[in-house]
Amino acid sequence: MTLNSPIQNTNNLNTNQLVDHISRVFIITYKESTQRLEQVLNEVGFQCEVIRQEDKPEYKNLSRSYLCMMNHKRAWEKATQENKPTLIVEADFVPVLGIGKLPLPFPPNQNNLGIAWLYTCAAQVYSVSNLGYAQGFSTAMVAYIISGKSAQCLIDFAEEIKNQQCGNTYSTWDSEVDSLLRSKNMQNFIPFRNYGEHGGLPNPEHQKHGLNKIHRADVLYNKLSFLPLYVTEEILFVARLKARIKGIGRLLTGRFLRIPVIKGSSTPRKLIMFAIKRHLLLRL
Repeated sequence: MTLNSPIQNTNNLNTNQLVDHISRVFIITYKESTQRLEQVLNEVGFQCEVIRQEDKPEYKNLSRSYLCMMNHKRAWEKATQENKPTLIVEADFVPVLGIGKLPLPFPPNQNNLGIAWLYTCAAQVYSVSNLGYAQGFSTAMVAYIISGKSAQCLIDFAEEIKNQQCGNTYSTWDSEVDSLLRSKNMQNFIPFRNYGEHGGLPNPEHQKHGLNKIHRADVLYNKLSFLPLYVTEEILFVARLKARIKGIGRLLTGRFLRIPVIKGSSTPRKLIMFAIKRHLLLRL
C-alpha cells in the first residue's frame, strides 16, 4: 500500500508519521462499543482513553448535537493537559489500515495549530504550502487533532453555547469551529486524503433540520481496517462508490476548491494539483 502523499515532500513524510506526534487518543462514545476501534489504534502504537457520555435524567430532553458537544468538551479539557497534540475520534470512526504510519497533516513545528481534520465533511481547501500541507475547512468532528491552546478555545466556545442556549436546541456547532479558531489567529488543516471513514448509522437529527443524514469520506488513504456499521444497510462497495462520485462532483462544481480562492492565490497551480491528485486513486 502507498502511504506517502504524492503532493507532499516524501522525505518529510517518512519522518513525520502520525503516531510519533500524537500525545493521546480520546475516543468519544455514548453506548457504542469501542473495542474494535481501540484494538486497531493500540496495535499501531497510539495510547487510547475512552470518554463515555454519562446517562443522567436531566439529559433526557437535551439535543443530541448539544450532548455530543459536551462530550467532546470533556476530551478538550483533557487535551489542555497534554504536551503534544491530541487526536480525538468518535466511536463510529473506522481507521484505514496503517493509520499510524500516515503523514502528519500539518507541520510538526506548527505553533499556532488550530485543528487538523483526519476525516472531512463538506471540505474546502484554502492554500497549500511548499511541503504540501493544506489549510482548509471541514465540518463534522469524527476524527481531528487539536493542540492544548486550541482545545481551550473550544472549551470557551462550548461555554458560550451553553450560556446562550438551553441545550434542547439543535446546533451546528461543528461548522463554526473553523471560523472560530481562525479568528484566534490559528491555522486549520485538511488531509490530502481521509484517514478513515464515518462508520455510523444515519443521524435523524440532521435530516430533521434539512441536512444530509449520511456523510462519508470522499477518498481514503487506504482500505478500512474493519467494516463499519452501515454495511448492514448498504453494501460497502456501493457506499464507497457513491462517496467517491460525490467527492469528484464537489471538485468539478467548485465546492472543494472555489474559483475565488484560485483567483486570489499566489500559487493557483499548486492548489489545482492538490485538488485533482487526491482523487487519482482507483481504490474506493
